[in-house]
Amino acid sequence: MTDKELAIDCCLLAGRLMMEAGAETYRVEDTMERMAKTQELTAVESFVTPTGIILSPGSPHHTKLIRIKNRSTDLEKIALVNSVSRKLSEGEYTLDEAYERLIAIKNANVMFPFWLQLLAASVASGCFLILYSGMWSDIVTAFVAGGAGYLTVTAVHELTKVKFFAEFLAALTVALVAFFAVQTNLGTELDKIIIGGVMPLVPGLLITNAVRDLMAGHFMSGLSKGAEAFLTAFAIGAGVALVLSF
Repeated sequence: MTDKELAIDCCLLAGRLMMEAGAETYRVEDTMERMAKTQELTAVESFVTPTGIILSPGSPHHTKLIRIKNRSTDLEKIALVNSVSRKLSEGEYTLDEAYERLIAIKNANVMFPFWLQLLAASVASGCFLILYSGMWSDIVTAFVAGGAGYLTVTAVHELTKVKFFAEFLAALTVALVAFFAVQTNLGTELDKIIIGGVMPLVPGLLITNAVRDLMAGHFMSGLSKGAEAFLTAFAIGAGVALVLSF
């Protein structure tokens, strides 16, 4: 593999890691182009969407395309890739060192352990209950409902790989826990418990990135992320509505 081919693969790997971790489209394009220009690929052009990256290094090199199959929220991974990009641009890393570092980031599991994510989702649900003027006596119920919802969305997504179905079942679980808690006098305000419980499922980062991409002129990415956020919100609403309708 020549140095130019390695540089192209290094840029694509950086872009892929950032998109899979939930980075904005314009940030991914800027990072790849900056890395490419440090390797004298001055004619580089990139086109990034939530499901794929196209990188054209310019003649005589061939245009390359990679698919983005999995997307999540991992801000630490984005920060690590940005750090590699800056060090490559400043000359602290050679191209080989930058590529090896990106491979290490790809293989590393920098996410918090699942038990901590579950605990954070549960605590956040209780806090949102209070934020929306809920009763302090309902905190435990919201804590359990939020944790059950997060556990459901994670387990179902691992089994089915269908994000919207997982969100629907998670919201359904939250609503059922809240409903039975109120029916058995373990909770008081059904609506506040449900609102607190579904907040960890709300696609906040996705909505933010959609707006930022639209403001940066990336209309295709912005609209697709906005549509994904809308469908996620619809799935959450449908799960709650199904319980309340009965």
